[in-house]
Amino acid sequence: MNQNSQTLSSAASDEAAVRSLYQQLMDGWNAAIGDAFAAPFEEDCDLVGFDGTHIKGRQEIASFHQHLFDMFLKGSRLVGKVRSVRFLISNVAVMHAVGGTVMAGQSDLDPERNSIQTLVAVKRNGKWRLAAFQNTRATYMSRPEESQKLAEELRAVL
Repeated sequence: MNQNSQTLSSAASDEAAVRSLYQQLMDGWNAAIGDAFAAPFEEDCDLVGFDGTHIKGRQEIASFHQHLFDMFLKGSRLVGKVRSVRFLISNVAVMHAVGGTVMAGQSDLDPERNSIQTLVAVKRNGKWRLAAFQNTRATYMSRPEESQKLAEELRAVL
């Protein structure tokens, strides 16, 4: 394998690893296990929730989400899709995703809960982890067609 092929192979492997962090996060949510939801994060990470709540650190993310899973989001299911991954440098990537929630007892998304998400992943000691996550509700003020398009995009991964 020549150097160019190795570089392409490494880049593809890194992108797959970054994308898998998002799936791990969703799997943790869907299992309703705070520690599993927080597992893809760095120890000293940041998470900003849809309502502006800023949580610092993997342990805080785990306990905060466990409380949500036990109370307000009990039985909910997260669906999502990575739209893009862009490497800023070889060991830092920005990932853009969209997510939605199916509440307990429902079979469809609640479009008012759909979000646009930005995640920053870093590679340290050969392992990718999330360093930051920003979750913003997709309200699309005065543009209901955009809200509908996002709901359809997310329904495709239900």
